[in-house]
Amino acid sequence: MNTKGWIIYNGNLPGTKFLDYAQMLETEALKNNSKVIIYKNNELLSLLTTNNLSLIPDKELPDYVIFTDKDIYLARQLELLGIPVFNRAQSIETSDDKIATYQQLALQNLPIPETVIAPKIFAEGEIERSVTTSIINRLGLPMIIKEAFGSFGEQVYLIHTEEELEKKINELQGIPFLFQRFIEESAGIDLRLQVVGDQVVAAMKRQSNNDFRANVTSGGTMEPYHPTEQEKTLAVQAVKAIGADFAGVDLLLGSGQSRFVCEVNSNAHIRNLYDCTSVNAAEFIIDYVLKQIQNKGN
Repeated sequence: MNTKGWIIYNGNLPGTKFLDYAQMLETEALKNNSKVIIYKNNELLSLLTTNNLSLIPDKELPDYVIFTDKDIYLARQLELLGIPVFNRAQSIETSDDKIATYQQLALQNLPIPETVIAPKIFAEGEIERSVTTSIINRLGLPMIIKEAFGSFGEQVYLIHTEEELEKKINELQGIPFLFQRFIEESAGIDLRLQVVGDQVVAAMKRQSNNDFRANVTSGGTMEPYHPTEQEKTLAVQAVKAIGADFAGVDLLLGSGQSRFVCEVNSNAHIRNLYDCTSVNAAEFIIDYVLKQIQNKGN
């Protein structure tokens, strides 16, 4: 079946890695006789009128869209126009919000580091001392603070003392964030598993010797990793918990063989994974998407 698709990435972010991801998908789509066009998100404007939802400029709509951006409103506009979007807007929205992600993971009884959601603070407000004392008593020190929105390991902080905690809380006035138990066994180490559909297609172990975060963009190293069946099952369950079709899942290492879900990234870049494992996740993503489109047409 010959199909036409769009691949959408963010046109306002610096660097080439966002376009690179789109081009990896494009290459695999063309191999499968699916004609695709890459668009920046700012090349497709959502138009709303009394009688119509459409795009500016007006275009012939594709059979599917692979959405590698976080422009949730554009993704939802495309869905409202009847186009199958991978991943769906709701999945991207949940993944982009760490608080919402942990809520869905907890709802499915999946293992996560113990987490406390910070009460909403408006600018110039503050959390009462009794609340911070309660959080320390519950989670201990050191602990992790994470802003609800952030990428590449940024907006994540390791807090060692009550003074650091109060200072960081004051800095985050007006920003949604959470407190989390620090998994000491996994300091500077995590596992990235790439899930597509019901399978883990590749995995790598990331490690940093000078940072509690293992992200490669923060200076961490990577090596191929062969996940256990338990880890594979957990990663697939985590992706399904946020309703995604594919995602990168970061697991933390607890004591013994225990594992905790740290993050589910619906827009995980796959270049580092390919460089590390020689597995091109784009092949699996395109195969999955085209099979979904074919099954929908039957």
